Amino acid sequence: MAAEHLPYKGIRVVEFTHMVMGPTCGMVLADLGAEVIKVEPTGGDNTRKLLGSGAGFFPMFNRNKKSIAVDLQTPEGRELVLKLIATADVVSENFKPGTMKKLGLDYASLSARNERLIYVSHKGFLPGPYDHRTALDEVVQMMGGLAYMTGRPGDPLRAGTSVNDIMGGVFGALGVMAALAERGQTGRGQEVQSALYENNVFLVAQHMMQYAVTGKPAAPMPSRISAWAVYDVFNVKNNEQIFLAVVSDTQWAIFCDAFGLSDLKSDQRLMSNNDRVLARDWMMPLLRAEMARYSAAELSAAFERHGLPFAPITRPHDLLDDPHLKQTGGLAPITLPDGRETLTALLPFTLGGERPGIRLNPPRLGEHSAELLRELGYDEPAIHAMQAQQIIR
Repeated sequence: MAAEHLPYKGIRVVEFTHMVMGPTCGMVLADLGAEVIKVEPTGGDNTRKLLGSGAGFFPMFNRNKKSIAVDLQTPEGRELVLKLIATADVVSENFKPGTMKKLGLDYASLSARNERLIYVSHKGFLPGPYDHRTALDEVVQMMGGLAYMTGRPGDPLRAGTSVNDIMGGVFGALGVMAALAERGQTGRGQEVQSALYENNVFLVAQHMMQYAVTGKPAAPMPSRISAWAVYDVFNVKNNEQIFLAVVSDTQWAIFCDAFGLSDLKSDQRLMSNNDRVLARDWMMPLLRAEMARYSAAELSAAFERHGLPFAPITRPHDLLDDPHLKQTGGLAPITLPDGRETLTALLPFTLGGERPGIRLNPPRLGEHSAELLRELGYDEPAIHAMQAQQIIR
């Protein structure tokens, strides 16, 4: 998508973020055209150095951003950053409560200088009895009911991605968008807060409402009574697995015809979806035995041919070669800070038929420091002096 047509072109965001939640907020705004400047310590955001499950954090959530590396413990560094913030529409942060205040970079201090400033904080909890606690995605999944719903009974299990960090960042960006719209009417900025715990509660709210409606606690997903009779993973030929679903009476008839199951189609005990839900104890073993005669590829072809829902059991790295994503532009090339090239997933929507794309690769540490200082009015001797004193990098 052409940069000049992106909706937040001309908006400048200065972010003090690390890990996933805060960077996600900045990435969403950057993908949509904002100029997002990542302020890092001179040693670099520690997220750059993570191993294992954290190795993808920095390159995923810091694309389309500029990097300036500054020592905020020095008066010169703080002065530089205040000059930068004076040019900004939005400040974003996700550090522990009190960190930004110690630096004089909290909302009260900055809004006194600029009433148009929008300030978004990403926290573990919104203000209240829990807000002193240290929160992580897994912490709030456990205390917010998500791990209970994901795991088997007695075996709570976190979701397989950073759902609260990512969605918390998305909601932070949504709050910024709302604040920008309101500023357009009032001329004033405001503070926006997004939190892991409250995000998690929103994600499980359907199960809370299920209890409110039925009076019965929601069962963990692996042991739930599904609303659909056929909605499960099947073990099939060649030790493969595939997810198959038949979720309406029309689909049931098509499914039975496709696989020659005329006896089941005419069985009076299986006439409606609710009948089939109640018959799962004896029906599913029959269907599992029938489906086990086929390979996953054969079942995929048959289900696709007849318009029935199905899904291969795919590992995340397999998606880098997914034909649909590649053909529709859902993956875009990027260069990692170490120079290697790969593909990354874009935001999951289109604007005018196009996906917001990559304008800037995930930045090298301090890649844009000198450029931004020149823009703020620092001359070359001043920049070199600050580099020599390790105030910037």
